[in-house]
Amino acid sequence: MTRYLRLLGLQLRTSALLAAQYRFDFFVDAAISLFWTATAVVPLFVVYGEETRPGIPGWSFGEALVVTACFILLQGVLDGAINPGLQAVIDHIRKGTLDFVLLKPADAQFLVSTSRFMLWRVFSLVTSGIVFGIAFHQIGHGPSVLGVLTALVLFAVATLLLYSLWILIISAAFIVVKVDNLTYLFSSIFDAARWPSSVFRGAVKFFFTFVIPLAVMTTFPAEALLGRLAPMTLVSSIGGAFVFAAVARRIWLRSIGHYTSAGG
Repeated sequence: MTRYLRLLGLQLRTSALLAAQYRFDFFVDAAISLFWTATAVVPLFVVYGEETRPGIPGWSFGEALVVTACFILLQGVLDGAINPGLQAVIDHIRKGTLDFVLLKPADAQFLVSTSRFMLWRVFSLVTSGIVFGIAFHQIGHGPSVLGVLTALVLFAVATLLLYSLWILIISAAFIVVKVDNLTYLFSSIFDAARWPSSVFRGAVKFFFTFVIPLAVMTTFPAEALLGRLAPMTLVSSIGGAFVFAAVARRIWLRSIGHYTSAGG
């Protein structure tokens, strides 16, 4: 474990040095982050903008804004910590250069997952914090300490689920190679996480809770912050995330067996 923590520290340092070479990107990413924050928040103003509109059942404007803040936070984690390294795996597979990773004396999944971080995307943490502040100002009170701690656990669960989903997508590249459309599809589906899960009905709600668990990623942390998450929901979310991660790990290991290097 100590060895992998040192490797993680080295990868973070390398990403920080790379980011320091392009400091102007900070301002570009800051502007992009503000733009995406606006695109995530504006639809709520449309839904709740007139008294004649019913809004989202069971959610006030401030409460729905908490879900949106969770979405912005996870989008920053996805773009800054998960996507950069795993996207590079696709190019390695196409070029047959993944050998350089597989031959290293460390776990290949760990190496590709931590190969690069977009540290400038940390600005999304700032914008999500602003949205959280506005949301709880609208509600009229802040979250409890227990609610914050539970939400932090669920954010870790959400990050694990996002990472596992990306591992599954990348694993498909060992077989079909061209998975760009699949990554774009997942990004489009993930956009639905900005809404509380109650907007979905029937099979769609089942799909976004158990197949691609968007509800676990944003709605459940929001409910924890609002103090209305059932204890069994927390337990099942944690258990489900670990099962999901174990399945993704097993599929990754089996998919490596389909890899053909440039020399093969």
